[in-house]
Amino acid sequence: MPTVRVISDDGQQIGVMLTKEAIRMANDKGFDLIEIVPNAEPPVCKMMDFGKYRYEIAKKEKIQKKHQHITLVKEIRFHPNTDTHDFEFKTRHARAFIEEGHKVKATVVFKGREITYQDHGRELLARFTERLSDIAKVEQDAKLEGKHMIAYFVGDKSKKKSSAKLQEVKEG
Repeated sequence: MPTVRVISDDGQQIGVMLTKEAIRMANDKGFDLIEIVPNAEPPVCKMMDFGKYRYEIAKKEKIQKKHQHITLVKEIRFHPNTDTHDFEFKTRHARAFIEEGHKVKATVVFKGREITYQDHGRELLARFTERLSDIAKVEQDAKLEGKHMIAYFVGDKSKKKSSAKLQEVKEG
């Protein structure tokens, strides 16, 4: 690249100049010439200490990572003949996962000849969907993959707000 737009260490724009001249000028001032916007025409370079530049970038990345929320997929497994107590217990766990902001993967596992009772699995997932309907929505409907029937649920923010308002009305 024969020419670059140069910005000084204090943020003032110096102007467009030859790359060799810009490097020499930066070295004379005791700085490095760092290419900041390579896609611009001409590319934008800034005079600054390279170690300081790397530190600032690392600091920004750390702040972005800190404010990032990672959603995990939590799996709840059922069998077509899951007992009502187990079903309620697992539903409570799924509610807790959704309230924490995680996705829930509900899986009905068919063993051996249980695969012939797919309608039991669908009924089970329909009951599960009904129990979670006040705080979650179905992200992916029940789908049979081999001997596993899988449905995905994700928290529904609009339903959380409306249920919180209902709680306030009931209490107040």
